[in-house]
Amino acid sequence: MSAKDLLLAIDNGTQSIKALLFDPEGNLLAKEQVHFEPYFSIKPGWTEQDPLVYWDSLCTACQRLWKREGVDKSRIAGVSLTTQRSSVINVDDKGNPLRPAMLWLDQRKTENHPGAGPLWYALFAVVGAKSTVDHFLSEAQSSWIMTRQPEIWKNTHKYLLLSGYLTFKLLDKFVDSTSSQVGYIPFNYRKLKWANSLDFRWRAQGLKPRQMPELIEAAKVLGEITSQASEATGIPKGLPLIAGAADKACEVLGSGGLEPSLGCLSYGTTATINVASNKPVSPFWLAPPYPAAIPGAYNIEVEIFRGYWMVSWFKKEFGFEERMEAMEKGTEPEILFEKLVEEAPPGSMGLMLQPYWTPGIKHPGPEGKGAIIGFGDVHTRAHVYRSILEGLAYALREGKERLEKRTGTPINRLAVSGGGSQSDSAMQITADVFGLPAVRPHLYETSGLGAAMIAAVGLGLHKDFSQAVSAMTRPGAEFLPIEENRQLYNRLYKEVFLKMYKRLGPIYKSIRDITGYPS
Repeated sequence: MSAKDLLLAIDNGTQSIKALLFDPEGNLLAKEQVHFEPYFSIKPGWTEQDPLVYWDSLCTACQRLWKREGVDKSRIAGVSLTTQRSSVINVDDKGNPLRPAMLWLDQRKTENHPGAGPLWYALFAVVGAKSTVDHFLSEAQSSWIMTRQPEIWKNTHKYLLLSGYLTFKLLDKFVDSTSSQVGYIPFNYRKLKWANSLDFRWRAQGLKPRQMPELIEAAKVLGEITSQASEATGIPKGLPLIAGAADKACEVLGSGGLEPSLGCLSYGTTATINVASNKPVSPFWLAPPYPAAIPGAYNIEVEIFRGYWMVSWFKKEFGFEERMEAMEKGTEPEILFEKLVEEAPPGSMGLMLQPYWTPGIKHPGPEGKGAIIGFGDVHTRAHVYRSILEGLAYALREGKERLEKRTGTPINRLAVSGGGSQSDSAMQITADVFGLPAVRPHLYETSGLGAAMIAAVGLGLHKDFSQAVSAMTRPGAEFLPIEENRQLYNRLYKEVFLKMYKRLGPIYKSIRDITGYPS
């Protein structure tokens, strides 16, 4: 009889889902990926998806995996799941979706939400947080559904994150991992459990504790794969589903992030810098730490919304030439963009980009906008493209310095994952801007690897997370700072970038007052 020593990780991102098979040494043995349209939008700013797209894609990815040569599913010891964060699904008592999933990218706002109540607002006014709380409630997906679709809200048995929905489909029970809870939900991010009944978010969002799934901490067993799920996916019936974590938390773990001295950068649709911490330190006032993949621990995170989406934006709006050439040569446009960035020197001849195409709640603030300054008649598309990569690195360096102040621990190493990490140019720019070694983990699939590591610990294949990190992660290509570039970037960062938002912020507010955008 075969030893059960393999780990199945399911990684559901914004544009695809992957079924990944790992061994206990962190080797990726087999992979299947199913792409889908990230969302549909019936109105500007709305981003929704049919929840069955995720489930059907999961089933397809798994079924394809079993057809791979050499894959022996009888050796699989267990399954773990990681998903995109903050996408929500309303379901009835049988787990059937009542409406499309509302994704984390959704930009609709609810100005007529019920609010936190007079007593809570009085308290928030004293500490100067009323506008922040109002913004938080207007952004919450539940506020919009409750006020605009009351019949759906009335019939909502459970209000689930995508992780909870897929877990239900696999187990036929409403449970989810504590480490998957990230979003506008009544969750106590410090105590890692649902908020108490007096928390203003329950009333303000129209939610009741009974509408939320049971929470189980990461690396514990959520349940066993049902016969119905087994038939649909091909995953052996009865295999344990181990409580995983959200995609960013898994990326940090898959990058080897156990200490706050390692800065874990993710160059994805949202660009982030995270550090691991045993203390629930907030990166900004009123901004929570997020649950780490490790039970009882936290990830302290600074986000740049629409981070490496900006590369896709550039490719769509200004990269027609490269896209056409790539089609003719049968190659990927990204390869040609690597050549494009090399056409511009470090510093982009003074072209400075502030990458806030989509504002945040606290960083840079709801009125925030993006900017490119320093244009001259020498600048080309190449300079603009390089300035995007540099601007993102500047913004994340600012996040690094914020995290160092909050944790009291210097960051002396960088691990970079996500799609943007596959660009050598982006990696070198990162090393130069930060003035630190930037390492690409040995596997691109750090989120799936992190989920597999959680399963390995939960199943006893590794005794703890420290051993799992030692056995399953290792550095890949390393990029060292080029001293001449480091000095140039250091001056541009300190003398220009750090001053840009302070100078432009009041102008952004005027633009918002005049145009109404962003609302």
